[in-house]
Amino acid sequence: MSRSLPLATLALAALLAQPAFAEPTPPRPAPPPETAAPSLDKDTLRPEKPAHKPYLGEAVAPDTVKILPPPPASHSTLEAADRTAFNATRALKGSPRWDMAANDVAEGAAAILETFACVLGTRIDQTRVPAVINLFERARLDVARATRGPKVHYRRLRPFVGNEAPICVQRTQMLADSFSYPSGHAAQGWAFALIMAALVPEKATPILARGRAYGDSRVICGVHWLSDVAAGRTNGSSAFAALLGDATFRADMEKARAELAKALAGSNAAPDQAVCTRESTALREPALEF
Repeated sequence: MSRSLPLATLALAALLAQPAFAEPTPPRPAPPPETAAPSLDKDTLRPEKPAHKPYLGEAVAPDTVKILPPPPASHSTLEAADRTAFNATRALKGSPRWDMAANDVAEGAAAILETFACVLGTRIDQTRVPAVINLFERARLDVARATRGPKVHYRRLRPFVGNEAPICVQRTQMLADSFSYPSGHAAQGWAFALIMAALVPEKATPILARGRAYGDSRVICGVHWLSDVAAGRTNGSSAFAALLGDATFRADMEKARAELAKALAGSNAAPDQAVCTRESTALREPALEF
């Protein structure tokens, strides 16, 4: 079971003891762009189909390389905290929180409806909410673009590279070559949580708490550093703020709000109670600190 530790304590522990796993290695040369972040001209969930069009044009999309700070410097206090958190959370393998992190690997519009099923109290059939799906699929591409720039600019290695520590997904060369900073999952999860909270404001608190846990899952999973997830949330917030300035996005929000309200008021399947119990327990635990 994870427990929150102050940042200073995490850092001190890392500086006084050798980490259980290998120190980070210098960044690799940049791989081809398509392995660094999702392609904007392809649907990463259904590569045989063309992607939706993002809402924001290049001229108005936020420059997240300028917005985000650099990742922690080598041998800095923040990097020590990153390494300590990675090493400590390896002990969660096999726990309910580990299983939740593995489930949180799923991304995209349909997956996000499942992610929020417990906090919404119902499983929504995606075929009944095409406006909601369209909203999330288009916004996902804006978040992907916001993530791509910093990933390629900083080329930070993921925490499992150079060691054999357990992670909650299969190790692949493609995953190792896709850079760590910022976390695209955390950016997407937080942006989607902000959108969902705006669509269902009466459930904003549990929605945002679940969105926070979705990002924390990337640390539990072992595929991102703490600071990657913190930057991912800033990234997601930046994309959401820019999207709010787009008239088409706002119009689609209104369509999705009406559609989602109707779907929530109708007859739907109940979410898996075992999954909801696990999530409820995880959300009551102190969050990972950044």
